[in-house]
Amino acid sequence: MTAKVYFTDMRSRPGMGMLEKLQEIAKAAGLNSISMEKKFVAVKIHFGEPGNVAFIRPNYAARIVSMLKANKALPFLTDCNTLYKGRRDNAVSHLDAAAENGFTPSTVACHVVIADGIKGTEQAEIPVHQKHCKTAKIGSAIASADIIVTLNHFKGHEMTSFGGALKNIGMGCASVAGKLEMHSTSQPKITSQNCVGCKVCVQHCNHGALSMVPAPADHKFKNVAQIDYAKCVGCGQCVAVCRYDAARVVWDANGALVDEKIAEYCVAVLKDKPALHFNFVMNVSPECDCWNSNDAAIIPDLGILASTDPVALDRACIDLVNKAPTLSASVLGEKQTAASDDKLNCLHPRTDWRIILDYAQSIGLGEQNYELVPVACGGSIIS
Repeated sequence: MTAKVYFTDMRSRPGMGMLEKLQEIAKAAGLNSISMEKKFVAVKIHFGEPGNVAFIRPNYAARIVSMLKANKALPFLTDCNTLYKGRRDNAVSHLDAAAENGFTPSTVACHVVIADGIKGTEQAEIPVHQKHCKTAKIGSAIASADIIVTLNHFKGHEMTSFGGALKNIGMGCASVAGKLEMHSTSQPKITSQNCVGCKVCVQHCNHGALSMVPAPADHKFKNVAQIDYAKCVGCGQCVAVCRYDAARVVWDANGALVDEKIAEYCVAVLKDKPALHFNFVMNVSPECDCWNSNDAAIIPDLGILASTDPVALDRACIDLVNKAPTLSASVLGEKQTAASDDKLNCLHPRTDWRIILDYAQSIGLGEQNYELVPVACGGSIIS
């Protein structure tokens, strides 16, 4: 079966700006056909780590919220706490971070809820009976919702190759314990010859698993990082903050497993619930929005895509990104990969975006075959 993926590009005109185009693509994708009167709608979004400015603008969330309210729904904007140490690892600082980035009840016209509570412990265990996970630990507010709407920033990702609908659903809706379950078999390693002894990984480890030890005699620095695997939970934060390629995930052992667990968690989030997903292919940064900065976009902004099928949606975005021109001022331009037909693999050569899509399709989350449907905006097709 071929899934429909609706698309509109960045072209606009007076009276038909991007917010109006978002509203039109939402209508085309079936938002108004969902029965939602007096039903709780979890609008899942990534608020962005403060310092990062590539995340989805609050204006887009507010427009979707207004459409939901027009259908008499009870929407709330939501995300779960992070496993890594940062501004979003507890609900108090998480809400502060969201507000700093513009997500407040006054700007988005609904409540902002951290789905797994103050310390990330408020969760529901949802049976999934998959290959790796028998249950999935989902933030309780998301698990309690009647309908799921996801607003996903499409970009590169250092662990999963890309971040889109599947990543925002599976990893993003998991409680802290759920994120731990997905990461726990993906413990990184330290390549000591690359370590410069900067201690950044030690400072950012939330579990006390990293310490500095004397470097080998032939090393040019005095100390190097070392992992205590009895304490390591495999969250990958050291990989994210290391600028010297010293902290590495053992991809050949566990990279695919993380992807597959994310897909299994998607099953739990979407189980028995109407859902609609939006991917914003704008500010396509090389790394995740969990970083407190963002590198230059690798391609021009392309637009917004929407579908009830998250697998087809992510695949359509990958295809569009790979066909798009590379921006010369980006890291891909520096690597002279403009002619490459696989930009995500060039960004993160130790990852493979096909793994999560193939597995998600195999467990019934959706199909990679899709029809890209341009959306008529204001009487003409802008695509």
